[in-house]
Amino acid sequence: TDMEKAIVSKLTERFSPTELAVQDVSGGCGAFFAIKIASETFKGLPTVKQHRLVTEVLKKEIGGIHGLQV
Repeated sequence: TDMEKAIVSKLTERFSPTELAVQDVSGGCGAFFAIKIASETFKGLPTVKQHRLVTEVLKKEIGGIHGLQV
């Protein structure tokens, strides 16, 4: 979807991930996304801090969706 592409683009630009998968798991309505990301940026950081970094990058997108699974 367009939202998946936008999320991939923003995360790629910010984190240069070694692994990245974004999937609309809402059944097609675009309200819930599952994200799997691995990046050197996250090395040594607690999971909560990693999630915070991702959600900060996606602030605009998060405003229009109901859920995000990282």
